[in-house]
Amino acid sequence: MSTVDMRDVQRGSAEMIVLALLEERTRHGYELAKLIESQSGSKLQFHVASLYPMLYRLERKNLVEGKWVEKAGERRRRFYKLTPAGRHALEEHRRTWREFVAVLNGLTGFSHA
Repeated sequence: MSTVDMRDVQRGSAEMIVLALLEERTRHGYELAKLIESQSGSKLQFHVASLYPMLYRLERKNLVEGKWVEKAGERRRRFYKLTPAGRHALEEHRRTWREFVAVLNGLTGFSHA
């Protein structure tokens, strides 16, 4: 097991959520924000003002690819999809979280609570 840096866990959690939701299919930012809110029972909320900068950052890192789509009668939207590098990053995030949770369980007995 590798060393888990708390800063990496915290920083990567929001990124992991977005990448995981893009694993299934392409989505636009507003849809991602609403999906996070609904699937977390409103316990997590990503405001569009912070979500889009994250998507742009993920795009610059080549983890997602954005494409503008125009549909008749609707406003133009940017849809994002996971890249192969994004799939690899998502697996790394998941591995880090599994290790973190295992360590947390060992230290706190949390899994037995």
